[in-house]
Amino acid sequence: MNKSELAKAISDKAGITRAQAGDAIDSFIDAIVASAKKGETVQLAGFGTFHAKHREAREVRNPRTGEKMKSKAKTSLAFRPASALKDI
Repeated sequence: MNKSELAKAISDKAGITRAQAGDAIDSFIDAIVASAKKGETVQLAGFGTFHAKHREAREVRNPRTGEKMKSKAKTSLAFRPASALKDI
């Protein structure tokens, strides 16, 4: 399912237009990203938790040449599903 299919499913279920559903999806994503940038977690009961995950810089190898390189430290968005979703 892609974003437009999700917007269609939401619009059918909620009785709103696809444009409104698309705006709601965009707002949802923006709110999660903004919270993660602040270092906060977003917990949705029965669905899961979105949180920022920090990875330290580390030494990696180029698989083609075997050369050692240094990767940069980075923070990315992670999702931990609720226990109800783990059994799907």
